[in-house]
Amino acid sequence: MIEKNHPSLSVGAQCRLLSISRSSFYDAPQGETAMNLDLMLLIDKQFLETPFYGVRQMTWHLQNEGHAVNEKRIRRLMRLMRLMPIYQKPDTSKPAKGHKTYPYLLGGLRVERPNQVWCADITYLPMRKGSLYLVAIMDWFTRKVFDGLTRPHWGHGPISPWRISNTLEADFCVEALNEAIHKFGPPEIMNTDQGSQFTSFAWTNRLGHALING
Repeated sequence: MIEKNHPSLSVGAQCRLLSISRSSFYDAPQGETAMNLDLMLLIDKQFLETPFYGVRQMTWHLQNEGHAVNEKRIRRLMRLMRLMPIYQKPDTSKPAKGHKTYPYLLGGLRVERPNQVWCADITYLPMRKGSLYLVAIMDWFTRKVFDGLTRPHWGHGPISPWRISNTLEADFCVEALNEAIHKFGPPEIMNTDQGSQFTSFAWTNRLGHALING
């Protein structure tokens, strides 16, 4: 909006009319460093695979990949990139009354191979009118949501063990589980929260049946 060569108004006069300081007009914007640009590319690539990663998870991921970063830097870069993770809806992990509580099996466990440990989680997708719920099953070793592209050596053709539902009934979770087991066989350990979907008879019965017959 400011013209350096305005015929009748000086730069100072134009700044006063726009209520900005004259010094700010001459401050050249500082771009991101090459290191931050590289980190932004890595963040963008990982976010496409795991859109539920927030600042903390993204920081852990990059640190595990050997990058010396902290949460403060990653928070700033994700805000700059306008990346908003798909947050879990409150109470999706709330235990159901009467459902069995299962022990945590990953304490001190070294995950060394695919199919050793799977995990599943439900995330909340806010929509313009109402909301949807997405369940995804992930291999803990590769840290990737199953699909035919990330695990081509395990079979041919695409697979998408995730489902979207407009309710929190267990059916859509079991459908995703069925597809993952059908494609890759059962896991040795399935790690989830104690939400009603994952402690339901439909879910636990399907897992038990797969382990016995797998």
